[in-house]
Amino acid sequence: MNKGNILKRFFWSWKTNYNVLKRKVTGGIGKFFDKITFKAKRTEKRLAQDQVIREYLGKEPDYDIYIFEDFDELRIRVDKEYEVLKESNDPTKIAYIRKVHKALPPIKKVIERRFKTKTTFRQWGKALLYLGPVLILLGIFTFYPIFNSFRLVVYTGYNASDGTIAGYTLIGNFVTVLTESNFLLPSSHTQSSVVINTLVIVFVSVPISVVISLIIAVALNSIKPLRNFFQTVFFLPYVTNTIAIGLVFAYMFKTDGGLVNNMLNALGIGSVNWIGPRAGYWNAMSVLLIYSVWDSMAFKIMVFLSAIQGIDKQYYQAAQIDATPKSRMFTKITVPMISPMVFYIVVTSIIGAFKTYSSVIAIFGDSGQPAGATYTLKTIVFYIYDYMNNSTPGNLSLAAASSIILFAIILMLTLVQMWVGKKRVHY
Repeated sequence: MNKGNILKRFFWSWKTNYNVLKRKVTGGIGKFFDKITFKAKRTEKRLAQDQVIREYLGKEPDYDIYIFEDFDELRIRVDKEYEVLKESNDPTKIAYIRKVHKALPPIKKVIERRFKTKTTFRQWGKALLYLGPVLILLGIFTFYPIFNSFRLVVYTGYNASDGTIAGYTLIGNFVTVLTESNFLLPSSHTQSSVVINTLVIVFVSVPISVVISLIIAVALNSIKPLRNFFQTVFFLPYVTNTIAIGLVFAYMFKTDGGLVNNMLNALGIGSVNWIGPRAGYWNAMSVLLIYSVWDSMAFKIMVFLSAIQGIDKQYYQAAQIDATPKSRMFTKITVPMISPMVFYIVVTSIIGAFKTYSSVIAIFGDSGQPAGATYTLKTIVFYIYDYMNNSTPGNLSLAAASSIILFAIILMLTLVQMWVGKKRVHY
């Protein structure tokens, strides 16, 4: 016997055993379900009701009432007979008609409504079965923290170690956060605040990264050789540890011996104090912006590239026949056709930029500023973590207030973007 026949017999035997096991398992589950739902009793009750209807109609026991009878008309007939018997005051006949009426199946409208309800519940059941694990994780790590933030924000002097509170407040924690120095506006001895730092990162890094990513995606789409290689190179930052990248950037922008200053010295420009002691605010912010732009481009490039590759080539062929310049093809064909992806990237990028934290830690450390600087490069999320890491009673409530303020800012900007997107995005 050759190997081919042996394999065929093996797979045939395996498939046969699998089908037998499947029939036994499904049969066992079916029997168990029938038992817990009292299927035998329900079937016996239904047969008895059918016999009552046959006796009322004067038919034989083997007469199929579900094929030959219209139950809607039969119900109307029984109802009329019941109204007549009510006037006769014959308890026996009235009880019998009530028994027949009770034995009748539901009318078509009721059956359709029940079927629709059953189908809806079945669909919802399948959806919950598939989405259950995700909903559980979202409930634990997303919805519960949001609810907990709104709970903590009304406490004053809350101590997380023993759960004690000093009192309650409605807007007191919000007022404390908004009026604290270096949160909303710079104090007299500083050049920045956490809100200003966050807004600078959002409104400078996001437009630059979106534009550069779109240009790179168009360039990658236009080249054939080594396309996969360049896609891999540009995607590397997305799968690289953020802290590790920040440490590399901190080394590159060192005042003494840094790669960037070495290049500037080679060009005769001279060294710049980027992130060294007493570095200028915009020097340090420039490093943070460059890092934010570079770190966020990988995902944007992949999304834009996939969107561009999905554009129908007929649009470009028609434009080439009309001798349309490539710049006009880009603005009139490429950008409008991928505008939903551009809108998605802008919205998610702004949300991500508002949550900037790890890059500041990686480049400037826990202080969030260069050594000896009179300013700070902390963001709103950095500010929240400062409160959370401080065990002083009441700080957790201030962290909750800060997070709700950040949530409100992101929500308002997202709503504005959605409103603009309805007019500018082409679906």
